[in-house]
Amino acid sequence: MLKVGVFGVGHLGKFHLNNWKDIEGVKLIGFFDPNNDAAKQVTDEYGLKRFMDEDKLMDACDIIDVVVPTDRHFEICMAAVRKGKHVFVEKPLTHTIQEAKDLVEMVKEANVKFQVGHVERFNPAYLAIKDMHLNPMFIEVHRLAQFNPRGTEVSVILDLMIHDIDIILSLIKSDVKNVFASGVAVMTDTPDIANVRIEFNNGCVANLTSSRISMKKMRKMRLFQKDAYFGIDFLQKKTEIIKLKQPGDENVFSFDLETPHGKKTIAVSNPEIPAANAIKLELESFVNAIITNTPTVVSEIDGLLAMEVAHLILAKISNTSILV
Repeated sequence: MLKVGVFGVGHLGKFHLNNWKDIEGVKLIGFFDPNNDAAKQVTDEYGLKRFMDEDKLMDACDIIDVVVPTDRHFEICMAAVRKGKHVFVEKPLTHTIQEAKDLVEMVKEANVKFQVGHVERFNPAYLAIKDMHLNPMFIEVHRLAQFNPRGTEVSVILDLMIHDIDIILSLIKSDVKNVFASGVAVMTDTPDIANVRIEFNNGCVANLTSSRISMKKMRKMRLFQKDAYFGIDFLQKKTEIIKLKQPGDENVFSFDLETPHGKKTIAVSNPEIPAANAIKLELESFVNAIITNTPTVVSEIDGLLAMEVAHLILAKISNTSILV
């Protein structure tokens, strides 16, 4: 039985607590949170022990779940890794690139399992297509959210866009060639809305727009590749596929299209998306990686790569002088 300790029981931390309770093979030992109100609510509702000493909680556990503000990620993760504990940390990996690099080296030396909470990798709408032949050459992303003071200690790039950066980097097996970006700080001191164009060495281009001051929510990604289009709605949990029909394709709507090169049959399908809890799936995958001694789905290296692109975007925005 793997023993779990949670650092941070705010809004997202409570989601983690609810899911840890339902995962086989683990036992919640306790939590650490300096906020007395949040701590009292958790002890009353969950009957979970509150630890007042961070080291004692780490010493009592096999897994440390880090759900605190980003500027404390490095400190807690490093302490846990030094103690030989397996670590799950919410995105972004750390506050600075140097912290991320130092942490990656320490994890390698400690030989522990480490996973970053890029939860959209476990969104059922994305899982429905991730094992298909995906080789996008053009990607368009819109991630819009209503303003919420929670999470504004970092820019919209590190708060929202980094989800899509992580997925794109996992899909495109090529180095970044160029980044063009613009952004504006509206409600906070860091960019609240940004538009980014990423060009890869293999010719793929990704256009991303993220905003946390929108009147409506939207989390959509569109993938365009030779003979196929994939539309992913992370918010509504829907996926659309339009491609040239292949022998054996079933349960699709199709139509013929006349082209200069002859008639082509276009197939349109909407894969069935099973109901799934993405947070529970990512925590379960982390536990499975520990038990089976296999790589985590979103490693510390993945977290670093996403951060490097995110910080490159922030540097480009700063250089444009649009940030006010």
